[in-house]
Amino acid sequence: MKEDKQLLVLTHLSQLLDFVTGIGGFIVPLVLWLTKKDDVIGMDEHGKAILNFRISMFIYILICIPLILLLGLGILGLIAIGFFYLIFPIINAIKASNNELPNYPLSIKIIK
Repeated sequence: MKEDKQLLVLTHLSQLLDFVTGIGGFIVPLVLWLTKKDDVIGMDEHGKAILNFRISMFIYILICIPLILLLGLGILGLIAIGFFYLIFPIINAIKASNNELPNYPLSIKIIK
């Protein structure tokens, strides 16, 4: 195993591809995690945190869609989720560059 902080940082920042491609922000971290989790120190923890965050946010989006009809509450939820999608990958990329463990709030531990 080797240490590769740059790859960990890129894995977190690759989530921002959603703003360009729509789905690349899930696929790229998934592929990086699956191919490098046994080769790069920390990739397993960072990859699981990213995927748990992405899956959790998708679940929250599904909950927000019907809430749009209920006084527009779903729109506020979607705005908050969009904010999380933008901010937390950047924060955790900085943490990865400082050898800190990632922390994605509101993540459901689906992949353990």
